[in-house]
Amino acid sequence: MAERQTFGVTDPDEQRVAGQSLPRQTGLMSVSAPPGFERSYADELPELNVDWQPDPVPAPRLLAYNDALAAELDAEGVGLGRAEVDVLAGNRVPDGSSPVAQAYSGHQFGRFSPQLGDGRALMLGELVAPDGHRFDVQLKGSGRTPFARGGDGRAAVGPMLREFVFGEAMHALGVPTTRMLAVVATGDQIRREGMLPGAVLTRVAASHLRVGTFQFAATRGGPEVTVRLLEHAVRRHHPIAGSHGADDGGVALAFFSSVVDTQIATVARWMALGFVHGVMNTDNVTISGETIDFGPCAFMEAYDPTTVFSSIDHGGRYAYGNQPSITAWNMARLAETLLPLIDDDQDRAIELATGVLDGFGDRFHAVWSSEIAAKLGLTPEAVAATTAPDDVDIADRLLGLFHQHRVDWTSGWRSLSSVLRGDPAAFAEFGETFDAWIAEWLASVDASGESRDVVADRIDRVNPKFIVRNHLVEAALSAASDDGDLAPFNALLDVVTSPFDEQSGHERYGLPAPDDAPRHVTYCGT
Repeated sequence: MAERQTFGVTDPDEQRVAGQSLPRQTGLMSVSAPPGFERSYADELPELNVDWQPDPVPAPRLLAYNDALAAELDAEGVGLGRAEVDVLAGNRVPDGSSPVAQAYSGHQFGRFSPQLGDGRALMLGELVAPDGHRFDVQLKGSGRTPFARGGDGRAAVGPMLREFVFGEAMHALGVPTTRMLAVVATGDQIRREGMLPGAVLTRVAASHLRVGTFQFAATRGGPEVTVRLLEHAVRRHHPIAGSHGADDGGVALAFFSSVVDTQIATVARWMALGFVHGVMNTDNVTISGETIDFGPCAFMEAYDPTTVFSSIDHGGRYAYGNQPSITAWNMARLAETLLPLIDDDQDRAIELATGVLDGFGDRFHAVWSSEIAAKLGLTPEAVAATTAPDDVDIADRLLGLFHQHRVDWTSGWRSLSSVLRGDPAAFAEFGETFDAWIAEWLASVDASGESRDVVADRIDRVNPKFIVRNHLVEAALSAASDDGDLAPFNALLDVVTSPFDEQSGHERYGLPAPDDAPRHVTYCGT
């Protein structure tokens, strides 16, 4: 860990971020904010931010706007309404906003990068919604910042619309997630694999604090900065941690344990839905537990634990089945940043943090067991009661059948309710293979004393009918980017934001890709 240092603005033309001088833009707006729009993080931790302004764009045009989210935030009241296209594009900032680019580090595919940060994003400020909850509002694709590392600071229409539809789909599925307020076309072209139309995304998050934020504070700022970051994160996301004293490892250990629980809950939910994040680097792991960055992500179709979508994940580090173990690895990296705050005696600090990590497997298994039991319409205790002599319960036996027959994850689980309602065709394509399992499962359902129709309804509330199907989202994004046709995107968005409902006329949105479709590959475009 770095020795304790003092940081701050020492020159009107420079801003010092955790010990490193970075350029400082002139002509910044006042930091005072009207009611509902604040900047507590930027003010409390100036070492972890750089004041910066978005670059203007030539011809902003609104492509997508989230009216439901806007209403929850009272976005119009702080100058982020549907009509404020110039603000949503970054041509001007809302009254009272003093944008900042955030600094953070990160382990990327296991290798530590000491300085990453918002290379093409700016936080406009913190919006306090009418219900009292605090949210970060961030522009993404708003131009180069001191953290750009040679990038152009821009974003393309397709990836930004992708982030919009995935964020809203995940929200509708009950997954903790960042959400998207708007996507604005910029009217210019950006160079990627070719020339693509540019866009700016407005992202809303409980905060953008990451494991990588703690890594940056610990390695660049030292214990004093990390203490202030911890205090901020505890107040904002894990207030229960503030009630702990030194006898049990203190606030830092309680905070760490609480973050572990949020990560377990989020990743177990991903797994239950067949979601593959794709790039679980520590700079993509939020302290709040919200899912962030939807570039190489996708929903698994045919069940296979080794499923990988990312074009750069050649070794399968972030495969579907590896997500729990990678989460534990990421939490170990967070623990490393907190050791000086857990206990002055490093050996004791390591012992306490290791105690939390040693319990990760059992804690994850408990949450996952609850998720999978709900998908079966049973209780975890009922599932455990089905354990066979080979120590494999009814849920694991079903997963084995799904894998053996390459059953589509989403429609396979949804078909269970059809079985309960007497549909003999639900698993007919697999012949007698499923018959013994279905008989055992129906006996377990009947043993609960509830009617099959009641259980079927409950199953349909946890097993979605519709997810963001990979081939459909790619077709929608291509139409929007190549032809300017937003109709396929809007139709897809409408369907996936009501994922548990039967939607007559939209059956194709519930089908996996055709057998002759090319393998789905995703890229880090967001």
